[in-house]
Amino acid sequence: MQGTICREHTAMYELLKQIVRTGIVTDAEPLVDESLRVTRQRLDEAILRRFGRSLSIRHVDAGSCNGCELEIHMVQTAHYNVEAHGIRFVASPRHADMLLVTGPVSRHMEVALKRTYDATPDPKLVVAIGDCGCTGGIFGESYASRGKVSNVIPVDVAVPGCPPSAKRIMPGILTVIAPPACR
Repeated sequence: MQGTICREHTAMYELLKQIVRTGIVTDAEPLVDESLRVTRQRLDEAILRRFGRSLSIRHVDAGSCNGCELEIHMVQTAHYNVEAHGIRFVASPRHADMLLVTGPVSRHMEVALKRTYDATPDPKLVVAIGDCGCTGGIFGESYASRGKVSNVIPVDVAVPGCPPSAKRIMPGILTVIAPPACR
């Protein structure tokens, strides 16, 4: 019994020594991305020009695998900080200017998506996010899926990718607010 306790203490002591030698290990600070800064500036200008106030987005998961949702959450983190640029996510479609729809539209979400679209005040903007939202992805159309978002509601801009990065989602939002011909 004594030998077991002594070995456990020795193992713990060795582990603590290794922790002290290694120190605190963290990721390197992210590099400044000039393209992101330009995108943010263009977003600010386009939102002010089009809405004269902030842009309110209602996110709708129509049946996705949640990969796109992770990237949408990244857009809201301190690194991208879209709230500082007047973009906020709202809980009700009645308060939204734009719908951000992810996933292939499952048969069970078809009615809910149409109701959300109808509840959104005019002018309505719709952005389909991810390959599934744009084309139906690997699910396509079947007994359980209506496929792409545009099969159910009109889509203004599609942002492809599986999942598209937060860096690609922001220009997608910009594109629907200020189409290339208006920039």
